[in-house]
Amino acid sequence: MTKRIGVIGTPGKWSTEALADACEARTGHRQVIDMARVTLDLSAGTLMHDGVDLCAMDGLILKKIAEGYSPDALDRLELLRVAEARGVRVFSPAERVIRLMDRLACTVTLSNAGIPMPPTTITEDVTDAHAALERYGSAVFKPLFSTKARGMVLLDHKAPDAPAQIAAFKSANPMMYIQQKADLSGHDLGMVFLDGAYVCTYARVNQTDSWNTTIHAGGKYAPYTPSAELIELGQRAQAPFGLSFTTVDIALTSDGPIVFEVSAFGGYSGALKGSGIDAAALVADHVLREVSA
Repeated sequence: MTKRIGVIGTPGKWSTEALADACEARTGHRQVIDMARVTLDLSAGTLMHDGVDLCAMDGLILKKIAEGYSPDALDRLELLRVAEARGVRVFSPAERVIRLMDRLACTVTLSNAGIPMPPTTITEDVTDAHAALERYGSAVFKPLFSTKARGMVLLDHKAPDAPAQIAAFKSANPMMYIQQKADLSGHDLGMVFLDGAYVCTYARVNQTDSWNTTIHAGGKYAPYTPSAELIELGQRAQAPFGLSFTTVDIALTSDGPIVFEVSAFGGYSGALKGSGIDAAALVADHVLREVSA
């Protein structure tokens, strides 16, 4: 019997379509699911998308829950918990992804696991935010819900407009997440894991004068061969989250490696362009093994 696997993501986007292609090649079934078009009817016990009840699927792959991270995206994940309760396997499980969408939740989990991270202060108090910036010298103020450095603000404690910038950030982000700026030496790493097993590592190399190395800011992917110790760090960082597919963001500093975050959805493009690994094929194979067991 053909397994019906749906891909939750953004129709037309490369990684979403690559996953759908990989599933179709293996099952003959193709379905890309835009969560903005999903309706839950609790009385009927259905979760409908374009006339298809997702609660009747064999599996769902979570590539992207929304175009941007926000508290609203958490509501979409809650809908998927209904499908899970009706026996549908979701990769990665919705509750595990919920723990990662909020940057603070991810940070607390990493800190509790003893993972090395940049010095970080979280506060709603403007005076304490100023004090943290003074201690750090240079710091990145990060929204709790964002990807690819969107909404982040780099501040220097000597900047005359620092108080005004902190106030502006506070107005949009009541809980301020403040992290000492790390010297990335022009690159950082994405370490890829599938079901907890190491797959590959790629580098994001800065091509501009941007303070961050994200592809959104002009960075480029490149191959990278990590040490066994670095792989062990990545393994420990992703372990508490129990994701089907993820990427651990690691930077190499003069004081040793640090972890920025663990990705809720993983870096398919980085794995392919940086390491030549077809992550979509690996994930599709993994999902089919799991739903067929």
